[in-house]
Amino acid sequence: MQKGMHLDREHCVRAVQSKDARFDGWFFTAVLTTRIYCRPSCPVVPPKPENMTFYPSAAACQQAGFRACKRCRPDTSPGSPEWNQRADLVARAMRLIADGVVDREGVPGLAGRLGYSPRQVERQLLAELGAGPLALARAQRAQTARLLIETTALPMAEIAFAAGFSSIRTFNDTVREVFALSPSELRDRRPKSAHQAPGALALRLPFRAPLNPDNLFGHLAATAVPGVEEWRDGAYRRTLRLPYGHGIAALAPKPDHIACRLTLSDLRDLPVAISRCRRMLDLDADPVAVDDRLRADPFLAPLVDKAPGRRVPRTVDEAEFAVRAVLGQQVSTAAARTHAARLVTAHGTPVDDPEGGLTHLFPSPEALAEVPPDSLAMPRTRRTTFTTLVGRLADGTLHLGVESDWSEARAKLLALPGFGPWTVDVIAMRALGDPDAFLPTDLGIRRAAQELGLPGTPAALTARAAAWRPWRAYAVQYLWATDSHPINFLPV
Repeated sequence: MQKGMHLDREHCVRAVQSKDARFDGWFFTAVLTTRIYCRPSCPVVPPKPENMTFYPSAAACQQAGFRACKRCRPDTSPGSPEWNQRADLVARAMRLIADGVVDREGVPGLAGRLGYSPRQVERQLLAELGAGPLALARAQRAQTARLLIETTALPMAEIAFAAGFSSIRTFNDTVREVFALSPSELRDRRPKSAHQAPGALALRLPFRAPLNPDNLFGHLAATAVPGVEEWRDGAYRRTLRLPYGHGIAALAPKPDHIACRLTLSDLRDLPVAISRCRRMLDLDADPVAVDDRLRADPFLAPLVDKAPGRRVPRTVDEAEFAVRAVLGQQVSTAAARTHAARLVTAHGTPVDDPEGGLTHLFPSPEALAEVPPDSLAMPRTRRTTFTTLVGRLADGTLHLGVESDWSEARAKLLALPGFGPWTVDVIAMRALGDPDAFLPTDLGIRRAAQELGLPGTPAALTARAAAWRPWRAYAVQYLWATDSHPINFLPV
């Protein structure tokens, strides 16, 4: 897939006629005769090519006067892989919109976080996506509203405000316009068994096949910090620090989706919680594109063919991961978990978890900045690294978030004491989401390289890995998988 592929009409028509689910989320098909828009894999008989037009986003379809198909429900497509494999203005803006920034801070807040004027952001989003930030946020609100209507018994007024609408009237009008059904009619169409207790939501998170859950959930479970994360009853569970409160997510791999159960203290956090869970599990990746590139290397091809669809395990909190990366410097996985668990018990925010054993939110940078350095059970040099990092995170001179410019963040991290290439690149890979981050000095990578007959020195291996770009972070997952470490196996 290429940027702006909705402009390649012939390619899009072929995808629709073959009902190819790999392209769901890449573009949307609008049917001129019915005024309906669909995902490429819609199960209905494809329209005639002359009646098709293509848009890069659901928001652009809605702006053009099309309503969502009731059969294929295009609003539930996986997100476009574009936004997690790029670091330009549009991609960073889309990650922030998915994180609810427009609803909380408006377009000026979005632009301020990106370092551009509102007009510049609007112009670039319109040029690439056919819709501005307000329209994109509105489409997300409509999707959240539908989810709440269909999965809870909440009154419509509560749903309207939880989804981010400013008034009941706007909520009603938007739902009717997007789905051609009133909120009450949407609720009447749901299965009778869909009712759930307030604050608890059971969702299906879609992804593009294939998805190999072994290293994804194996890594998260093997490195889980007690009290913050756990593996229980076939699901990875963790606490979430969210804009309006906190939550607990339980995520379990299924053949065609990720089963997600969210318990939230404030339902306004629903779209943010979903976005962060999807990002942590790398669910918007295009595994076919990734694996095709890596399979072209004869050394990697057997690894890809054996277990295709590996994702990069990421995080729900970039600052938390940076702190944990420092705690994990030059120690075992078990030792890193022990260090983190001590900080959680002493400085984390307590939470209730009636369904499991989670006890705390991971401490915020502000809380960790107050930790007396002498109380940290680590060597003096790493203590300095830790205190400098949390101090910069707490005072805002270092910000790690979905909107981060990867190159700029790397430079700021490298300037901190105790931050070498391994620490910076593991943060770039798993926190910032850079799909091309690479770890040539990592012990597991060097062992895999030796076993496979790849160059052994970091410099030579980096040169050899140039052929894997822009997917070197995924190559890391395949190389790590040659080891018997618990991170590579789905817990039982």
